[in-house]
Amino acid sequence: MPVSFTAIDFETANSSPASACSVGLVKVVDGRVVEREHRYIRPPFPHDDFAYWNVRIHGITRDMVADAGGWEVHLPFLREFAGDDWLVAHNAGFDMGVIVKTTEVHGLPVPDFRYLCSLQVARRTYHLESYRLPSAAMAAGFEDFSHHDALADAEACAAIVVHAAKRHEADDLARLAHVTRVRVGAIGTVASAAAAAADGPMALQ
Repeated sequence: MPVSFTAIDFETANSSPASACSVGLVKVVDGRVVEREHRYIRPPFPHDDFAYWNVRIHGITRDMVADAGGWEVHLPFLREFAGDDWLVAHNAGFDMGVIVKTTEVHGLPVPDFRYLCSLQVARRTYHLESYRLPSAAMAAGFEDFSHHDALADAEACAAIVVHAAKRHEADDLARLAHVTRVRVGAIGTVASAAAAAADGPMALQ
């Protein structure tokens, strides 16, 4: 079934959720990818150390982001790219935490987004030994991508949700969340509204 959303993935410079150094965005409309974007991000001080293990995982170094814009540049772009879409991410709590913490460090208002975790959707859709992104993506027919490349990971996440929606015959993310019993999350002021309506169809993750 056709679903529409924006998939997102971040890489961070270190263990701080405010150290985003790369973001991948994939816009899905009616079940098809219509736009892709990858951007490097210059992490803010004092969250700008590039830890050895993080660099080893994603290959992004301080020099690669030296001329990149900070989050104050990328946040408006994220809002424009996603529009009114729900966001989707694999282990979404991490990626939403990056948005929240990085935005707060810059003293900016946290954007309003509802979101769905593709990891949780995968757990309720496939029978796998591992639900890490490469395994879940393979179950959805999306293989041979560069894991820990933010754009490739966002595309893999999008593929999981599109495939799961078809499998569950869900034509939007609200329906997919309902049939898989995955809670819908929210950030920004919409999070407060969702919390107040926790007894209704939307509950915070």
